[in-house]
Amino acid sequence: MPLVTLTQAFDSIASDGGALAGVVVLGWEDACAYVRAAEKVGCPVILQAGPGCRAHTPLSVLSEMFRVLAEGAKVPVVAHLDHGKTPQDCLDAIDAGFTSVMYDGSALPLAENIENTRQVLTAARAAGVSVEAELGIVGYVGAKESVGTSPDEARIFIEQAPVDALAISAGNTHLSQTDTVPADMAVIRAIEAAVPTPLVLHGGSGIPAAQRREIALHTRVAKFNIGTELRLAFGHTLRERLASDPDVFDRIEILKSLIDPIAERTAPVLANLLPEGSAA
Repeated sequence: MPLVTLTQAFDSIASDGGALAGVVVLGWEDACAYVRAAEKVGCPVILQAGPGCRAHTPLSVLSEMFRVLAEGAKVPVVAHLDHGKTPQDCLDAIDAGFTSVMYDGSALPLAENIENTRQVLTAARAAGVSVEAELGIVGYVGAKESVGTSPDEARIFIEQAPVDALAISAGNTHLSQTDTVPADMAVIRAIEAAVPTPLVLHGGSGIPAAQRREIALHTRVAKFNIGTELRLAFGHTLRERLASDPDVFDRIEILKSLIDPIAERTAPVLANLLPEGSAA
């Protein structure tokens, strides 16, 4: 089926509730695995091209890869630009065929974040593309500290830049290799009360799976970004594959053999965010 927007993906699960995973793509094989996992679960999947991925693979190649995967998929697929650091990053992704873009102006003063987000919104609305923005700073383990999202600033932001999804900082942290970084439910509830917008939690790998499910089913958080835990799974599976057959050398043979195992690891991650019985 054709690529869908983030809003369309949200709408497709609205009657049952729950949330979707924005999975961080680094190449063809993991993207294939994520689509297979979504087909197994029977839910949309958000394929995300972050800065690291874009530094390695041209944006136009990623866009075409996502389109090809979507056209062969049995579930809706979103082509999402993750962490566009400038409005131009987002405009380039829109031109390349992405159906959803995230502008990350979280490090900027509120007024400048709003102004830049509005530029992205104008172009995205004209192209029929969804927009995610970020308010508050989601830090990185061992590096930048998090700064929580202010509900009052969230209200001002959404009044002036009515994006389709708002990424917030509520105790979540990027790059956690263990699920020991719980989100702050009080912060999520306060932001929910301030804005009507679907919310996003980056750094989903650090949030314990049980709490992820609770948040997905009982708050307006509609999207969890999941990267590190699936990257760890890919790396571990690759090492196991090479150790089990030291003589294997063909790149295609090696990487192709990882797709099904990674799909098996990914399917429960997707299903955990959905009500029982809502997935196929």
